[in-house]
Amino acid sequence: MGKMHDTSTRELEEAISVAGKGDASRFLHPTGKRVQSLKGFDDDYIDIVDYILRCTHKIWEDGGIGEIYGHYLHTIPIETADGFSYGREQVIAATTQVRSAFPDVRLYGDDVIWMGNEDDGFHTSHRITWTGTNTGFSKYGPPTGKKIFRFGIANCLVKENLIIEEWIARDEMSLVLQLGYDPWRLAAKMVRSQGGKSFAPDLRGDLERTNGQDVPEPIAPFADTFFGDGFDVNEFIRHTQHEIWNWRFVNKVSDYYVENYQYFGPSGRNLYGRGNLKAHILSLLSAFPDLKMSIDHLYWNGSEQKGYRAAVRWTIQGTHEQNGIYGVPTGKRIRLMGISHMHIKGGKFIKEYTAFDEFALFKQLYTPEIHGYADSEKPGEGVRGYD
Repeated sequence: MGKMHDTSTRELEEAISVAGKGDASRFLHPTGKRVQSLKGFDDDYIDIVDYILRCTHKIWEDGGIGEIYGHYLHTIPIETADGFSYGREQVIAATTQVRSAFPDVRLYGDDVIWMGNEDDGFHTSHRITWTGTNTGFSKYGPPTGKKIFRFGIANCLVKENLIIEEWIARDEMSLVLQLGYDPWRLAAKMVRSQGGKSFAPDLRGDLERTNGQDVPEPIAPFADTFFGDGFDVNEFIRHTQHEIWNWRFVNKVSDYYVENYQYFGPSGRNLYGRGNLKAHILSLLSAFPDLKMSIDHLYWNGSEQKGYRAAVRWTIQGTHEQNGIYGVPTGKRIRLMGISHMHIKGGKFIKEYTAFDEFALFKQLYTPEIHGYADSEKPGEGVRGYD
């Protein structure tokens, strides 16, 4: 995967990418002709970035929910940390509900990272800043009148004008907190409404981070030319994340990240500097001692001279066995999907935007014996383990 970006592809990427500037104006009102071959796409789209930004605008800002029929496959599978949905009608129903709850919703396209072509399909990673006012009923309850600000990342596989598969990582915890809910109490209510004591099965299979009493999968050394003209984005990201997360070499953060590193994460978790990043990593490794991080998909835009922007879809698994960031240990096994936009320049990470659904994690961890059902008359009564 890391060797597929030839010179012509990089030039095309630079010509049509938003380049992380967050300026989508020329895509909302394009003045030029099509600059990329898009077999089967509607004539008004000039390239794949324009397609992602403007079809989103048509559906959400313009209120054209029916545009989904022309932009989503009827059998589309969608994966989130909250589970799977299937089919275009589910997309329409969910979009209608959100538009009703937040009639003034706006989805600002901050960046689109992509790879692919018209024959094989395009993979896109769309980072979105989402705002709206809760004046209607949401899936969480009656209108609160609260103004909401959050972000998320949506990865799509697109072919001939249709999104045929999608992975979504939303900062749902920020939404829950800004609406004024106690997250444990709301998690308990939603889990109970599902008719069970747990939102996800408490699986106990081997995580395969290690082979029995052996060490994790070996860390291959970087090639001799790695930090020269042969810089390999794929190898760099997979190597560093495996070394830090699975081998627990947290000290390596100092080798692979710049001193003034910036991290923008869910629940207002915006970090500056390597020390804060190390503390964040340790907080998760402490709460889930057997945590395993796997990279499921990875692609990027850019060049060595201008820097790279990489889209990384990942999954972590682990068992909640120690007190800490998520309160009293529950013994629950969790699985969480997330998406990161990693910026690299000069052979080091300089910035990162990471989205994962922390509220979905709360629902996986919810345990009646620890947290209580938390649906009593007094807010927060019976809820323990979260400050």
